[in-house]
Amino acid sequence: MTGLAGAPVPGLVPLWTHDPVAAGPYRLVGRLGAGGQGVVYLGEDDQGYQVAVKMINMDLSDARARSQFMKEIAAARRVVPFCTAQVLFADVDGERPYVVSEFIEGPTLYRHVREHGPVAGNALHRLAVGTATALAAIHRSDVVHCDLKPDNVVLGRDGPRVIDFGIARALGVTETVTSRVMGTTAYMAPERFRNDSVGPPCDVFAWAATIAFAAGGRPPFGNDSLFAVMHRVLNDPPDLPPLPPGLDELIRQCLAKEPADRPEAEHVLMRLLGQDVRVTGPLRRETVLQVGNETAGAATPNQPLPLPRFAPEAPATAPEAPATPPEVRMAPATAPEAPMPTSAAPAAPPASPPYGPAASAPGTVVPSDPAGDGWGRRLRRESIDAWGISIAIFLGSVGAAAGYVASTAVDVAAATGAATFVVVYVVRLLMASVLGNRSDHP
Repeated sequence: MTGLAGAPVPGLVPLWTHDPVAAGPYRLVGRLGAGGQGVVYLGEDDQGYQVAVKMINMDLSDARARSQFMKEIAAARRVVPFCTAQVLFADVDGERPYVVSEFIEGPTLYRHVREHGPVAGNALHRLAVGTATALAAIHRSDVVHCDLKPDNVVLGRDGPRVIDFGIARALGVTETVTSRVMGTTAYMAPERFRNDSVGPPCDVFAWAATIAFAAGGRPPFGNDSLFAVMHRVLNDPPDLPPLPPGLDELIRQCLAKEPADRPEAEHVLMRLLGQDVRVTGPLRRETVLQVGNETAGAATPNQPLPLPRFAPEAPATAPEAPATPPEVRMAPATAPEAPMPTSAAPAAPPASPPYGPAASAPGTVVPSDPAGDGWGRRLRRESIDAWGISIAIFLGSVGAAAGYVASTAVDVAAATGAATFVVVYVVRLLMASVLGNRSDHP
């Protein structure tokens, strides 16, 4: 959002010697960042309102290029302002074209992870929802970001915001790495290196790589040499950090090598909100975006990131769980304020992970009933159950006593007791594992 001047701005550095001092009605007061597309400055108008001004490193003297640029910027201005820094206007008539957008105060996701470590727990969930909401809103306006990465996600006071959307596309980013490409290799989809068309699936791939970086502090395909990263993107599976099962499955699908195998951004958002995309959702598309925006900005306590575990096997005859309204997954109104994602705090693990299991519908929640666990897991658990072992030992002792009374021979009594123990232990183990009744006793 635009804001009033006065408070210090994190990451702002003084203007360089050859930097411009003004852009149209805005006075440039410092540098916010720089990249392949241009330099971003903090600008102020006569009333002291602050904006982000991006000076474009591109010659727009050609009438066709200028027309295409303005067409893409006009489309970007139509994006609803859910979790985005809204594009205000662009000027291409002067010597140095520039784009003006809202100034979102806060660190970038890249800077936050580098300074404070990976994002975890509920903060990671809010980050995923907020950025997916922004991507869905951007794609609904027929805009492709083309350069989504941790540097283009700002952690604002009211949730994560995606910036610079549409600018890369407006600059005609259709080249491959062998010529000229605007983007960061570690977050670029395979088709960007194959000279294929740039479209929404590229953004979905970049979104998944960005969330993986947030959770693990590194891109899923590395960040060493350009051609090594490109080779991994084209040929290797992603190297992901520990993620909740549902999110891990979703990230892997979004990092598919083929664009057609990736879900759309809106489907990604609905799955994060617990909606089943296989049926007609109970929420209208506008409502889904609104809920996503509210979820991303909700205050929830930070909790440790749940480690991956085997997904429970759903019974063959179990009916499909209905889609759960996302409102029930939102933070309580009395939760402590958490304005931006932070690293995991040493708190108790959550009662259930924020995402559903990979093998179930997106609207279902991880069941707390252990009867839904896999047979192998139940067998391992029951084999070390103290109550069951105690029962087997007790009945084995009874068998040994009975054998001694019947034969008055110690070896016969020992054999009888051992046989009784083995039979009772094995029968009880098999029955408990098959029936799924865990032996929890007070």
